[in-house]
Amino acid sequence: MQIAMSETVPDSTGLRAVRWWLVLVAAMIAMMVLVGGATRLTESGLSIVEWKPVTGTLPPLIDKAWHDAFEAYKQIPQYREINRGMSLDEFKTIFWWEWSHRLLGRLIGMVYLLPFLWFLWRGVLPSGLKRRLWVIFALGGLQGAVGWWMVASGLTHRVEVSQFRLAVHLMLALVIFSAVVWTLLDLRGRKGTVEQRRLKIESHVLLALLFVQLYFGALVAGLRAGRSYNTWPLIDGALLPDSARLFFEEPWWRNFFDNVLTVQFTHRMLAYALFAFAIAHAIDAIRSRAGAAVNGALWVAGAVTLQAALGILTLLHQTPISLALLHQAGAIVVLTLALAQMHRLSLRRSAMTPSLGEPVSRPA
Repeated sequence: MQIAMSETVPDSTGLRAVRWWLVLVAAMIAMMVLVGGATRLTESGLSIVEWKPVTGTLPPLIDKAWHDAFEAYKQIPQYREINRGMSLDEFKTIFWWEWSHRLLGRLIGMVYLLPFLWFLWRGVLPSGLKRRLWVIFALGGLQGAVGWWMVASGLTHRVEVSQFRLAVHLMLALVIFSAVVWTLLDLRGRKGTVEQRRLKIESHVLLALLFVQLYFGALVAGLRAGRSYNTWPLIDGALLPDSARLFFEEPWWRNFFDNVLTVQFTHRMLAYALFAFAIAHAIDAIRSRAGAAVNGALWVAGAVTLQAALGILTLLHQTPISLALLHQAGAIVVLTLALAQMHRLSLRRSAMTPSLGEPVSRPA
């Protein structure tokens, strides 16, 4: 995706508009993740049992439409086994959460596509940036399909969506968010400011560890594991639970996806590892006198520390929606800071433009 020096370079005004557009998109994706978390916590995700990408934009507007939507919900196992006897007003509460989540997804698609087409028409995007933005757009379309694939898992034989599919749905959202943030960082044109190979490797390990932790956090949410074993630092009465309770399912690896105790314990252990690694990275950056990377490492370490404290509070209070969403927001902050730190320590030149500060050179 490296751009030849002869290629048209966007002017500063065009780049500024592109950056603000991507900031808006990233903020909307972050909001989408939080609304999705609230939808899960309020058990609202199965309240709309059809996928209507266009006509589903409008909610029920008359009593008959509300009645039909409620009757459709009554046909799935979640209503029959958990919410039997729910009133129409109670149904409307969970419906609005799921409808808002889907509407926000549609709005993100519009906010992304329409300005993107305008920038293409104006010719302010170099080819490397255009290719990347098309890939992000394709991932957004895939995310809509994955969202319905997730919902469909809870419409026939289950009373909730599959935790595996929920985790895939969340991780894809975070991958898209990361791609947008990384592109924004590229457009700042400040890569390669710190040449510390060891710190660079550490920043990659930190981000990889964070993504694994986020995946297990999604499994915790999918299994409602945060509402079990609500003690700390002990879990199931011990620092290290009995192996017979951690690995009673066959084959053994399924415990890391199905066993509530194993999933929550793994999430805790990863949190400890992430905390220790973030602190070690900060100490290493300070000792190396790595300039801007020192502040970046300290911000990451501070955010991880705060996130760990929020996780403990959320667990001890049995996952109230306010603390759970704050914990989820904290994860997005940690991810953003970790991306910025890895970008800061990258040694390659930005692939977006050879020089973001040059004035535009329009072809004849």
